[in-house]
Amino acid sequence: MNTYNEKTAESLLSELENWTFLNDGIEKKFEFKNFNQALAFMVQVGLLAETRNHHPELHNVYNKVSVRLSTHDANGVTGKDFDLAKAIDKLF
Repeated sequence: MNTYNEKTAESLLSELENWTFLNDGIEKKFEFKNFNQALAFMVQVGLLAETRNHHPELHNVYNKVSVRLSTHDANGVTGKDFDLAKAIDKLF
């Protein structure tokens, strides 16, 4: 499985909105109207991730959700991360 570094990931990141490459992962912060919307989004992301057997790191504080994607068994960012990021963006 090929991994990307910050330089080789640039073109794929340009296809996504507001995702950044950081510490061998890609990350994005989402903001919602309230906690209920943030929690509902996290559940949707979890269900989506489960169908792909590719699980993100999720962090929530009230109406904000941070998502971090990295392919742990590849020790870095792979195409699986970019595919899941695109799918997550469609939920928002």
